[in-house]
Amino acid sequence: MPDQPFVTLNDGHVMPQLGLGVWKTEDEEAPAVIRAALAAGYRLIDTAAIYGNERGVGRGLRSGGRDEVFVTTKLWNDRQGYDNTLRAFDESLALLELDYVDLYLIHWPAPRQDLYVDSWRALVTLQQSGRARSIGVSNFNAEQIERIAGETGVVPAVNQIELHPGFQQKALREFHQSHGIHTESWSPLGRGATLAEPAIVEIARKHGRTPAQVVIRWHLDLGLIAIPKSVRAERIRENFDVFGFRLDEDDHARIAALDSPEGRSGPDPAKFP
Repeated sequence: MPDQPFVTLNDGHVMPQLGLGVWKTEDEEAPAVIRAALAAGYRLIDTAAIYGNERGVGRGLRSGGRDEVFVTTKLWNDRQGYDNTLRAFDESLALLELDYVDLYLIHWPAPRQDLYVDSWRALVTLQQSGRARSIGVSNFNAEQIERIAGETGVVPAVNQIELHPGFQQKALREFHQSHGIHTESWSPLGRGATLAEPAIVEIARKHGRTPAQVVIRWHLDLGLIAIPKSVRAERIRENFDVFGFRLDEDDHARIAALDSPEGRSGPDPAKFP
């Protein structure tokens, strides 16, 4: 198995730096996808209640040693609030057929509901019970993180945000670093758009790698956690074959130049839902 990197979260738990995201993976195909990922060496699987595939993910996980796999799922917007969050977590755990998850995230702050502090209190309760070993957020900004930490005394271990060469979120990453929060990149390949960038293509040719492998290596070199998505076994293996090379300073400078404030491909957290 490749010598893959891990990060230590602010609560002391260890998390693989590269995993498989299963957004838009059908529940029926999820078991085979998870089995392919585990066979390739993945030990981080990222799902969410809204994906509708927690049951299939759980079935796939039964083919590997539970203690070796880091499982993330997330609370959806319509279940925010303290009691609702606890019930939603129970439902996710039942679908996954697990005794605990390694990381539970609030999927979006949903600021117009203004329930994310109460939801965060529920996550703190879940962590204290041991049923969610680590807790974090997704798509939160610095002010929202400061608010939940200030009102509960608990800083998220992870903030999972849209992040790829076309939208690098440097200011938020610096905030995370200063508060001991790990940045996790969703849509790490920019929904495929990044892979056609001439600079990425040229760097890939230089290293004898694919554009996707270059972009994943970029995330790892920056200390980011990345969860590229695929349902094809060959692509799943390819995306994990990134530990035998590193990008140099020139490569990083060229990729840094691709950043754009207009590069967001997903919803703006300030306006969603």
